[in-house]
Amino acid sequence: MTKPKNYKKTQIACYLGFITQAISANFTPLLFLTFKSTYGISLEKIALIPFVFYLTQLLVDFAATKFADKIGYRICVAASQVVSALGLVLMAFLPEIMPHPFTGILIAVVLYAIGSGLIEVLVSPIIEACPFENKDGMMSLLHSFYCWGAVGVILGSTVFFAVFGVENWKILTLIWALIPFLNTFNFLTCPIERLLEDGESLPIRKLLALPLFWLLILAMICAGASEASMAQWASAFTESALGVSKTIGDLAGPCLFAVFMGIARVIYGKMSEKLDLTKTMLMCGVMCACCYLAASLSPVPILGLAGCALCGLAVGIMWPGTISLSSQKCPRGGTAMFAFLALAGDLGATVSPALVGSLAEMSGGNLKNGLLVAAVFPVVLVIGLILLGRNVKKKA
Repeated sequence: MTKPKNYKKTQIACYLGFITQAISANFTPLLFLTFKSTYGISLEKIALIPFVFYLTQLLVDFAATKFADKIGYRICVAASQVVSALGLVLMAFLPEIMPHPFTGILIAVVLYAIGSGLIEVLVSPIIEACPFENKDGMMSLLHSFYCWGAVGVILGSTVFFAVFGVENWKILTLIWALIPFLNTFNFLTCPIERLLEDGESLPIRKLLALPLFWLLILAMICAGASEASMAQWASAFTESALGVSKTIGDLAGPCLFAVFMGIARVIYGKMSEKLDLTKTMLMCGVMCACCYLAASLSPVPILGLAGCALCGLAVGIMWPGTISLSSQKCPRGGTAMFAFLALAGDLGATVSPALVGSLAEMSGGNLKNGLLVAAVFPVVLVIGLILLGRNVKKKA
């Protein structure tokens, strides 16, 4: 008698995969001032670290459209954990042994960014390919673990630095590296199914020729932009609006934002069978635009903070919801579609915070003006969803 496959193990591996991605994205920024004081690296150079991280992710997203299916999900996703762990380990050692510490940091960043990019492309289709009944809810719950990972990294690191001192950051880096290292063995042994059999998925050329596909890409760009614009500037906004320290700003800004985003994903994960995904995303898009307006226009600082935090609740369903919509509307998209969606989301998340910062600088350092313009992203998402609904009706 054949033993039933343990897809629960696949779930756990994917959850830890997104926690690994959260570590990669959120831990190093906590060390920027430490790098400046310890190695004498200028803030101008330090600003290149997130740029290199997201650029590497974008390149991996694009490359994965070509190689992920050929090499296979298991090898690629296990490799994502290995290079993520290796990047974090080298972060603790390379700056000390390289002639130029900044070069060592960038090498480590590129390595764990490669892992992060592979996680983003592969983990969603791995869950999609599992024989779960409630795919929408499962996808939302999966993506909530990025939020909990971000909260865990920020809180855990803050507590560690308070107790043991920030000078011991290398020990904490090695501790965080244990998560992807141990998760490698989960991905090597858990059941992993193919999303589509050979020949069933659309060739990339045909996929790119679908108007429906480009509407989904537009939605994903706006989802990434709506999320990242507030997430990246939440700490600075909280500090300037409330006049608090950076530590309080980190906890009240990005940490609170991530908590609300995770709550939204868990709630939808539990209630998705009773909710219409498109209508829910439309409502969240409108709510997100209102949150940006509240944060940027409210003369009362606490209302601005509420807009910042509740924005996390509004954007929570956007990224995983767009992935689920894509699976429903374009079931033959295959791994290439998931890779292009990850690329689109990362593109939105890379460009939008820079746009907010540039517009704020142009208006004399007024961050509220930058966030006001960012309200356009959820508005465009809503328009895209409406067009997507009409496109499907015409084809029906």
